[in-house]
Amino acid sequence: MTDHDYDIMARTLYGEARGEYTKSGIASLIAVGNVIVNRFKGHKKYGKTLTEVCLKPRQFSCWNEEDPNRSLVQEEDLERDPLFRVACQVAKKVALGLWPDLTRGGDHYHAATCKPYWARLDKMRMRLGNHVFYKLD
Repeated sequence: MTDHDYDIMARTLYGEARGEYTKSGIASLIAVGNVIVNRFKGHKKYGKTLTEVCLKPRQFSCWNEEDPNRSLVQEEDLERDPLFRVACQVAKKVALGLWPDLTRGGDHYHAATCKPYWARLDKMRMRLGNHVFYKLD
């Protein structure tokens, strides 16, 4: 894993879970980080690096062309935001296995406000704030 991998992972955590941070605290960032790492460790169809996993098209909405978060996660001076600095710490610690897998192997999640076709109750691992986590693969 490279510093670039940690940076892209932190930007993904920031883009995907910063809104949940106020409700669920650091656990919201850790859980999304768990999904990224579980995909990295599991099936290589998601990518061979953390960067590839995070940037795989249509997987993490903050990187989608039409998503308003995309311009935010691409900002160069994001380091000035204290929450992004927290996301950087979380990304590195989760990637290195220093923090537990809160999702119990989760490799997918979605906002509770929607229900993707793949979301099956028997595959659900946990709900944290407005995110629901699943182990599909």
